[in-house]
Amino acid sequence: MAGRAYWDGHIRLSLISFPVRLYPAITDTEKIMLHKIQRSTGKRIHYQNVTDEQKVVPPKDIVKGYEYEKGQYVPVEDAELKALQAQSEHTIDLVQFTDMHDIDPIYFDRPFFVTPEGKLAEEAFITLRDALRESKKIALGQITIAQRERIAAIKPCGKGLILETLRYNREIRRQSEYFDDIPENKKISREQIELAEQLIKKKTKAFDPSTFKDTYQEGLQEIIDAKLHDRKPKIISPAKQTGKVINIMDALKRSLGEKAKPPKKTAAKKKAAPRKKKKAG
Repeated sequence: MAGRAYWDGHIRLSLISFPVRLYPAITDTEKIMLHKIQRSTGKRIHYQNVTDEQKVVPPKDIVKGYEYEKGQYVPVEDAELKALQAQSEHTIDLVQFTDMHDIDPIYFDRPFFVTPEGKLAEEAFITLRDALRESKKIALGQITIAQRERIAAIKPCGKGLILETLRYNREIRRQSEYFDDIPENKKISREQIELAEQLIKKKTKAFDPSTFKDTYQEGLQEIIDAKLHDRKPKIISPAKQTGKVINIMDALKRSLGEKAKPPKKTAAKKKAAPRKKKKAG
């Protein structure tokens, strides 16, 4: 049974409008949360809202502000922020459709399950779902969620829909700042590329997220359990990386189970025997 909806409103496509609910598709409930405590007493550390002069400020006297100079702020009231929020606060207007591969994965932010709200919304909901599925398109619009207006991408997901918020272009750093120094046309041997392709093919299989383990969380749980039961934790130390530079070709061959050819030995030049001096006759 689904819990409380994170957002509820309407999806609108031209003259068609129907109510929906959004539920977070990801959860942090399985993640172990650590709190700050005082070492000597084990008591929880709490924080207060204080000024630079360490004066405690009551919640009703706290307002957001923009720092336009060091230590100088322009206050912005909640009512002013509320007025900025567009109609997308309660309506997702679908204004465009696009192919899935047209959106770079770097833009995807956070997924939400979308469900119809009530029986009356099911027909329109299923119509949109099936139309997107058959046309292999993604619907684009905007949504205000958690007081932030985001781009929304909607696509079929099982029997329902999934909405993924997208980042704006200004939020993405320019790749040239990081990739400019990487050579574009560095010559790599064809054999080396083919060996890499063979290794990729050998390790290719359907994605199964259950095969990937969060070793950090599992290790942290083991430490906590050991402390609670007054025993030593069973920690598996990760293999140490030697950092040794290896021959890429040999490494690829070993990865594929092939024997690496030993390096060719260069024939050592024989030293010429010293000439014997002729005895004076």
